[in-house]
Parts: sequence; structure tokens; C-alpha cells
Amino acid sequence: MATEYRASVETTAPSVGEAVERGLAKLGLRRDQVEIVVLEEGRMGHTPGSGIPSRVRLTAIDPSAAEDPDLEAARSVVQELLTRMRVNASTTAQWTVPEDEHETRHALVEIHGQDLGIMVSRRGEALAAIQYLARMMVARRLGRPLPVILDVEGYRRRREQQLRRMARRAAEQAAERGRTVVLEPMPANERRIIHIELRGHEGVTTERVGIGRQRKVTVVPKSQAGGENQPSGSEEQPSG
Repeated sequence: MATEYRASVETTAPSVGEAVERGLAKLGLRRDQVEIVVLEEGRMGHTPGSGIPSRVRLTAIDPSAAEDPDLEAARSVVQELLTRMRVNASTTAQWTVPEDEHETRHALVEIHGQDLGIMVSRRGEALAAIQYLARMMVARRLGRPLPVILDVEGYRRRREQQLRRMARRAAEQAAERGRTVVLEPMPANERRIIHIELRGHEGVTTERVGIGRQRKVTVVPKSQAGGENQPSGSEEQPSG
């Protein structure tokens, strides 16, 4: 039985209403054409820029209302791979929201189902392998490359939130103590999240050290930046 494709998008804004309007603009739909789920209600912080934005998910009620051939190609390829693997799961697809005008949007295919833990074990190595195959198959189908990202029941989203919190905590420690903080080894896509989260930070900068699977990010006070790319004896592990 074919899986129903329903275009959806997640957006953030200072208020729920603004986040909904942004989502409607991205999908090109009206409020009566979408289902709206409030994922997180924003709240103001004690200092400017420290609050938490509202986050919503909008899903097209009519599957044909916002059909996108590229998204459907990515979704159907992933569904085909899962079927071949005898994994009982459904899929949905949406475009990611670029961090800025220099970033490229990606086709995010989310996998939903029961007993999918094996796909995100060992830091999601199985998921990464399927993603690699999906990218090759989608490129062959479309005749051109398409950046595809896979997620399982929100695993990547939760991991990204965890990494962003880790980055901010490490930055606070590095800036306050004047010492380099060394993060755990992580794959390139996770290191990229750390770099993006801290690239505009006033007090720290980030550097990459190590090779292979031991590559990691160090968070360096800007007063120490510009030296050797290996962490000095003043390094710390981030505390909880």
C-alpha cells in the first residue's frame, strides 16, 4: 500500500502566530488548508536574545495542495529502501529552513514507525548509510544531485537541540574560565551544528582537532584564538 505524502514544514518565530504565518508563506497555503501543531510555545528571556522561540509544524490537509516533485522523489526513494529492508515504516518529507541566505535547503525525509531504534544506534550509523544510498538513488532519478537528510521519529531534531545546548554551555564555560573546552568526538554533520551555533558568539570561536572518528570541536576563548590548532594544556571537558 502506498504511503500518503503530505507536504509539511516546521517554522520558528517569537510568537506562535508569526510562526504559523511563516509556515503558510513557505507552503503557499491558507490556514484552512493545513493542520497546525504547536511543538513549543516561546517565552521571553531575561536578556535580549535569550528567550525561546515558538515552533510549529504545518501539514497540508490536501496531499495535492503543495506537491513538490523533488520532495516526492526523495520520499518515495526512502520508502522504497525501507520496503526492500523489510522495515515497516511510513515517510513524510519537507524542506529544511536554511540558517541564512548562504545555506542550501535540504529535503528532510522523516521516518515514522515502531521499533526503529536500530536505525539510530551507534550515533545513527545505519541511518547515515541509508541516507547515502538515498542521495545516490534520488540523484539518479532526478538526473541531478539533491541534498537529502533522513530522520527517525525526530531523532535528528532532538540531537540537534542537545548539541546546541552543549555548544552554548561550552561557550559559557570557555568564556567565563578563559580555558579551551573540548567537546566529544562527533561526525561532520554534528560538528557543523556546533560551529553554526557559536559562529556569532562574542566571546569564543571554534576549531576542529583530531583525525578520522576522533575529530572533535574545541571551543576557544577569543583571547586565545589564532594559536596552534591543537588544544593546550588549559583544556577542559564541558561540565553538566
